[in-house]
Amino acid sequence: MSTTHDTAPPAAPIPPASVTASPWSADDPYSDALRTGRGPLFLRRTDGWLLPLEVERWCAAADAVDLEVLGRCEGAVLDVGCGPGRLVTALAAQGRRVLGIDVSEAAVAQTARLGGPALLRSVFDPVPGEGRWGTALLMDGNIGIGGDPRALLRRLAQLLVPRGLLVAETAPVDVDERVRVQVLHVSDTGHITGTPFPWARMGSPALLRHASRAGWHAVDQWTVGGRCFVALRSRSTSSSAEPPNSTAVISSQRTRKPSAESPVADR
Repeated sequence: MSTTHDTAPPAAPIPPASVTASPWSADDPYSDALRTGRGPLFLRRTDGWLLPLEVERWCAAADAVDLEVLGRCEGAVLDVGCGPGRLVTALAAQGRRVLGIDVSEAAVAQTARLGGPALLRSVFDPVPGEGRWGTALLMDGNIGIGGDPRALLRRLAQLLVPRGLLVAETAPVDVDERVRVQVLHVSDTGHITGTPFPWARMGSPALLRHASRAGWHAVDQWTVGGRCFVALRSRSTSSSAEPPNSTAVISSQRTRKPSAESPVADR
């Protein structure tokens, strides 16, 4: 069940030809878009509504809005859903301790090509340095990962140090919905869709409500360059007793057991 307070635009016309690909595989629409650095790419709800994805911006260098967010980060930074790695590489260039994780092989490969440390990993899988990250980033709408915001917030509290910082980018409208979507690429010859997966979309008011119920404390919220952000702090004590909800997202390939020495020591 989902609720939304924005007015959805009509679905864009789509050519009749269609191919379906598995999400996050080497030949899915998202991976193809990251390799070329171009769209058009959308998230498509089951009712046909389309949300444009900003592939060109994601594949470019970190912009002024990104850098303002990165300036707020504390300690070692975990970029959840790092995509092609613009934030990871920007932080690494500043000499910051940072790790990106993503379930897309193409995203992790692109981040590595740019010189940023990244793992093919779901946030719900074991992550290096659990409980020792100073900041977690959920940029570009990644608060939607898994379609269950409270499960995601619980998991992030396990990954951060007590009173760790979470910076999340929210929708620029007052929306709170849990849906199933497909990644859709449209071209002159037809369209390619990925298989459906759960997703969530939230504006800042909705995120603040969910965060408060999950024990997080609001630090700040702001809008710049048409993009909206919320900063939160986790509980003062660890919530690691709660097991990860590994079924909340599409599982990714697991790699070696994380090291207990450093947040980014075992990649």
